[in-house]
Amino acid sequence: MKNAISEIMNDAEKIVKLTASSPFDKNEEFSKTVLRPVKLKNVDGFQAERYKNSQVFHLNFSRDELKNRLENLFAKYRQICVFFEGVTATYSVNTALRARKTTVKNNLKKGGATGNDREKRYLLNEGDEIPALVDLGVFTPDFRIIKSKYDKFKQINRFLEIIDDELKNYSEDSITVLVFGCGKSYLTFIVRHYLVNLRKIKAKIIGYDLKKDVVDDCNLIVEKYGYDDISFVVADVKKDVLYDEKIDLIISLHACDTATDYAINYAVQKNVKYLFSVPCCQHEINMTIKTGGDLDSLLKYGIIKERVSALLTDTVRALLLDDCGYSVDVLEFVDLAHSPKNIMIRAVKTKAPSEKNRPAVKSLMEKYGFTQTLFSLTEKRGD
Repeated sequence: MKNAISEIMNDAEKIVKLTASSPFDKNEEFSKTVLRPVKLKNVDGFQAERYKNSQVFHLNFSRDELKNRLENLFAKYRQICVFFEGVTATYSVNTALRARKTTVKNNLKKGGATGNDREKRYLLNEGDEIPALVDLGVFTPDFRIIKSKYDKFKQINRFLEIIDDELKNYSEDSITVLVFGCGKSYLTFIVRHYLVNLRKIKAKIIGYDLKKDVVDDCNLIVEKYGYDDISFVVADVKKDVLYDEKIDLIISLHACDTATDYAINYAVQKNVKYLFSVPCCQHEINMTIKTGGDLDSLLKYGIIKERVSALLTDTVRALLLDDCGYSVDVLEFVDLAHSPKNIMIRAVKTKAPSEKNRPAVKSLMEKYGFTQTLFSLTEKRGD
């Protein structure tokens, strides 16, 4: 242990981050401790983030105290990961307090010690300790990106940036989030990391999916890491009874065909403030649309008809959400090269409902003979 601490102290100026996890004593007050370099009144120091259940406690200390802090961590935790510039050193500590070291190269660079109010360069970085992403096969055990999952990492980072654009001014101390079509839950666990670890917001997150095996796997990850603020449920948004208390944010991820419409309608019914919807396959308009006007030439060829129908579907959804009192953006979720399902509908409840778009949508439907589920679900008397 002494040699390990000496090695770390010798390269202390190169530390980007240090994490201590897996305590020897199951009754240890803090399940994990993370150290990061900070400036303390223009003097180099460190900030410790100490995790207790779903809470995080911060403690600042000077550079002179680092050695004593390291001795304390090595005495309490089985695994110490030190992320230096260019190399990650992992120390596995046994009950005799002997430490076995392994190292791997990394691409991390230290931007210099920064203050407590520093801005993050990225929301999600290689080296961030997100254990769920190890279990899901995106990170290696030392939190490096697995090469074959780089596109997935890029996708979830972009997703987080879009959410942060809307939530960066969120001022409440708690939030309730529902995720429809959560699947393997890469994004669901990342949203938890963003809310709980980065924003320090108390979260309640429920993920829904139709596949029991997928839901069971996600709940095993929840149990493994003791996350009491997230759960996964087998449910169908089209027919099952869902969470019925106050909901702040709904995420709909690749809900198949009209399931996206049911998810959007659920958000409208529950007066949800924030909605992020990434549609999946969209067959309804493509199966029912007929010729009848200026768009006829776009319906002649199958693949073009399919794409036009998909774009028309999302246009109708955006227009109806606008009528329901939401400010709506339709934006590129990821580059088309990384995923063909690259459109996101982002909506924030900001105004009173109206019916300025509905007559035009109805006229278009009548002219081309197609049906659209969200239009039917939000139908009012007089339509």
